[in-house]
Amino acid sequence: MWYSGVLRGKNGAGILVDRHLRESVVEVRWVNDRLISIKLVVGECTLNVVSTYALQACLDEEIKRHFWEELDEIVRSIPYAKRLFIGGDFNGHIGSSTCGYTEVHSGFGFRKRNGGGASLLDFARAFELVIANSSFPEREEHLVTFQRSVKMTQIDYLLLRRYDRRLCDNCKVIPSEILAT
Repeated sequence: MWYSGVLRGKNGAGILVDRHLRESVVEVRWVNDRLISIKLVVGECTLNVVSTYALQACLDEEIKRHFWEELDEIVRSIPYAKRLFIGGDFNGHIGSSTCGYTEVHSGFGFRKRNGGGASLLDFARAFELVIANSSFPEREEHLVTFQRSVKMTQIDYLLLRRYDRRLCDNCKVIPSEILAT
């Protein structure tokens, strides 16, 4: 496991790699306590995996802008022809409506979109990514990524290049208290 965070238990992003693929990791990039990326070379295929923990909606707009700029920089550094997977807690709701985002959102989301979700959809559009979670019809328990009593949200997403959409057969949440993004 590669982890980019702090010891005090605040923030943090990590990537867990199967032990059989550990030797395939050729690059690890620790950006900050909310962003980490790795590059794996498996046979003739190069995979770039990014893990993120986005800022909460209540934080300062300048801090949020800086987060998106750093994520932009990571994606721009990866050649378009290379495979890219971005997973993480984006602290935004893309909602179930595709309105204005049909090229990145297939309509299988949870409830209503908010500002953080719109930022994620704009980011996906800018880099020709799709949100895999929105591509498959799932039961509610396989959409909801956080639940506390009656409050339920979908804030964890997997993004991949639009041309790689066919590589993803399904994308759903595994409901569990012990699993994290």
